[in-house]
Amino acid sequence: MNAYSSLLPRPATVEPHPGICLLNAEMPLKVIGSAEVASLARRFLSGLRPAAQPEASRPRNTTETARLVVEVSAGRPPGGYSLQVAEEGVIVEAGDLEGVAGALTTLRQLLPAEIWRSAGAPPGGWTVPCGRVIDAPAYGWRGAMLDVARHFFPKRTVLRYVDLLALHRYNRLHLHLSDDQGWRVESRLHPRLHEVGAWRPATRLGPDGVSDGTPHGGYYTLDDLAEISAYARSQGIVVVPEIDVPGHTSALRAAYPELGRPGEEQAVLDTVWAGGSSISPTGPVLSFLRDVLGEILDATGTPYLHLGGDECDMSWWAGDPAIAAEMAAHGYTEARQMHGHFLRELGGFLAGRGVRMVVWDEAFVTGGVLPDTVVMAWRGHEVAERAARTHDVVRTPLFPTYLNFDQSDLPEERRSEGGPITLADVAAFTPAPAGWPDERRSRVLGGQWQVWSEWVPHERHLDYLAFPRACALAEVLWSGGIADPAEFGARLRTHLARLDALGVEYRPLAGPHPWQTGGTGVWRRSGPGRIEETKKWVESISREP
Repeated sequence: MNAYSSLLPRPATVEPHPGICLLNAEMPLKVIGSAEVASLARRFLSGLRPAAQPEASRPRNTTETARLVVEVSAGRPPGGYSLQVAEEGVIVEAGDLEGVAGALTTLRQLLPAEIWRSAGAPPGGWTVPCGRVIDAPAYGWRGAMLDVARHFFPKRTVLRYVDLLALHRYNRLHLHLSDDQGWRVESRLHPRLHEVGAWRPATRLGPDGVSDGTPHGGYYTLDDLAEISAYARSQGIVVVPEIDVPGHTSALRAAYPELGRPGEEQAVLDTVWAGGSSISPTGPVLSFLRDVLGEILDATGTPYLHLGGDECDMSWWAGDPAIAAEMAAHGYTEARQMHGHFLRELGGFLAGRGVRMVVWDEAFVTGGVLPDTVVMAWRGHEVAERAARTHDVVRTPLFPTYLNFDQSDLPEERRSEGGPITLADVAAFTPAPAGWPDERRSRVLGGQWQVWSEWVPHERHLDYLAFPRACALAEVLWSGGIADPAEFGARLRTHLARLDALGVEYRPLAGPHPWQTGGTGVWRRSGPGRIEETKKWVESISREP
């Protein structure tokens, strides 16, 4: 397989040409664009430098040798680019930073897989075959969600995943920062959030689990979050923080019990499974959350913030005097109306900061949306189509984008929440089905994969679950679909050498390594996959009330 036929995702237009171009860290660089674009180009060149090579021995390019030209100009679609490799040099033309990042990643993929290792370039640099690539993404939202609440992943893991997402042309990193099992971001205005809410004394895996008696926790400082966001932005990736309200808030209420149901004992949950308990949807709680969301916006500068809105227990709201009084003041007769009101109020605060609100699809059902709200539809195709009648939609269906589900029916697969969701299932996904009216299809911004971390205690298992299925979704979202699974499979097998070089502990195509299996202990798979049962459950909870 030649270099141009091994690219993943597959570009729209590829033209191999005769000849080779020599790339090295000292090649002349010309940038027509912002300081951020220039910095990205310089980082690319620095990655071509041999390890520990003395300054005096580095090869020096002359005016007759290859050079790198990077130009940003109007006229190309967001994320689109052209890449021209000739013997005299490389020319990148793009419409934005994201397009430049994509072009330079494509250029790097044209080199041997060893370019992804830390050992540095061979003496003299790398040779790349000449050719031309013209490319643009099919969808503008190509995302991944990491649940860092159920099990915490340190900053180094998140930064590593920024690199892995960039390799696959993803452009959104959704961080699920709060849930019943942990609050994962510092608040300087309300410090008990991270002092109390960021850890639990023990963990029980699943509803029938046994407590391990071991404290678990961690959080990102606001400076950490700013660093993660800036690093992602430098590679054309937008961080989308999520603070899940008004449900999934046990950790928040453990820190500030007065925000929850009066007289109820509050604690960070040790059972790493589901959730749904709620805070009070009243004015004082809204004021508290505006403080917290403002801190996160100041740190990240993000254009999107996710407010959750899913799986909320509203059963006690109508009987609470403070909530009932506010419901009466607004003329509401049902708790779900208060749910929608609560989210709209927070969405209005975000809008005042120039930020778009994102929610899970339950919030769409309760009216917890503004006209420009982005709806993440996780409960199947029918809910997504209903939302797309009026709102922009990001496709996140449990099947096949919940990559925390296992990958086959093999008995040795490690225990998970369900499955299987196979590589082939992900490859067959269609974000905007052909049967939908064009108007609704046009409101599909894209899609993303999710790894909920109830059963994902560490980075090694995160790698195993995410890859190679994330490779397939990257192709779907970039190219619009996978028309030839066999051809994709051939490119994927070549691409796995890049993941090997990066140290990604993916699931081999033939099945798990022995050390990746469930064994005979707590991680032993309890039975065959339950995907049909799960599909029926999702269907039952997605019907219009």
